[in-house]
Amino acid sequence: MQRYYQPDIETASREEIVKIQNEKIVKQVRHVYDNVEYYRNLMDKKGVKPEDIKGIEDIHKLPFLKKDDLRECYPYGLLATDLKNCVRIQSTSGTTGKRVVAFYTQHDVDLWEECCARAIVAAGGSDEDVVQVAYGYGLFTGGAGLHGGAHKVGAMTLPMSSGNTERQIQFMMDLQSTILCCTPSYAAFIAESLKDRGYKPEDNKLKAGIFGAEPWTEEMRQAIEEGLGIKAYDIYGLTETSGPGVAFECSEQKGMHINEDHFYAEIIDPDTGEVLPEGEKGELVFTALDKEAFPLLRYRTRDICILTRGKCSCGRTHVKMCKPMGRSDDMLIIRGVNVFPSQIETVLLNEGYTPNYMIYVDRKNNTDTLDIDVELSVDQFSDNIADLQEREKKLAAAMRTMLGIGPKIHLVPPKTIQRSEGKAVRVVDNRKLHD
Repeated sequence: MQRYYQPDIETASREEIVKIQNEKIVKQVRHVYDNVEYYRNLMDKKGVKPEDIKGIEDIHKLPFLKKDDLRECYPYGLLATDLKNCVRIQSTSGTTGKRVVAFYTQHDVDLWEECCARAIVAAGGSDEDVVQVAYGYGLFTGGAGLHGGAHKVGAMTLPMSSGNTERQIQFMMDLQSTILCCTPSYAAFIAESLKDRGYKPEDNKLKAGIFGAEPWTEEMRQAIEEGLGIKAYDIYGLTETSGPGVAFECSEQKGMHINEDHFYAEIIDPDTGEVLPEGEKGELVFTALDKEAFPLLRYRTRDICILTRGKCSCGRTHVKMCKPMGRSDDMLIIRGVNVFPSQIETVLLNEGYTPNYMIYVDRKNNTDTLDIDVELSVDQFSDNIADLQEREKKLAAAMRTMLGIGPKIHLVPPKTIQRSEGKAVRVVDNRKLHD
């Protein structure tokens, strides 16, 4: 079985990787300084010139970019090449403010698809496979990235897009899909839908799934693996850095290898901007080392995680990032306590509940309230009020242990929480309506 898509670079020595990064960062900083007025002004303000960057060890001298900068520069302010050289745009799925629009030359598209091809091969994919891409197509990067990656590998590609679950299942069974690519919440929904139609996990031909675009826990991974009879692999990316494929899981399933020949990663203190040593938890920062059209330098992702360089059993040598532990901008502060939705999901799955839930935050009489609707499975459902109340009380106690505050739990009947066919929306924060 093919283990690597590009073995020479995926198993390169640390010295070889640093040499590539040194060459690329010097060239990239000059490219950005000469072609992007906005970033040139940021560098000038900080007193940094391209000649001050002699290698990757100097990257800390460069200014950061934030999402606010991208919105301010919409649409063309960070474009680093003539528009005639661009062959595509992709855009974020964000609903607030101006969208982030990313531009791609053909070279950028090719590199992105190669990164996704590495992810597919790491999940056991080859030209023998049938890859069902159930990420959204269009402006969202998920569908386009994995579709292109599957083509590079030579796999039969089903460009399903998200939604229309009936058709997803029909094609999955009839065309014997072997790899499923979609959001983890949609994978869980497909598993649930297959079960509802009387299928067992062994009835499908799936062997692997490549799931990303939203946070998911180890407990949810286990539930998906059991529900579909597969190995579930994580994939990471941002529209701002190209899309999925910036980092991906291998057979070890303990962190995602970052494609270090294309993306340089740092971990910083989100409050001070100070670069933290390896193994410390902080905010992930990425620099695109060889993108032509939209080359972001030191972009703050807002994702909280840890980088590690331990030896990996798969043979890949690139640094690993753990699953994002939440985002510094979607962390909920409730009565002074930091709460991440992923913590709530962990408790639910540990206590034997489904990963279908909604979080409602409000403010009443100047005090924050936290309500969580938790959907029961068909097996768990009961019309015994006393029994439900007892279970709500027990679950609230488990939540208090994890979160440090006690939420109000509402156990709701099966199939009453709306399913997501794209990115799942789990939090409704009504407090801003009263500010």
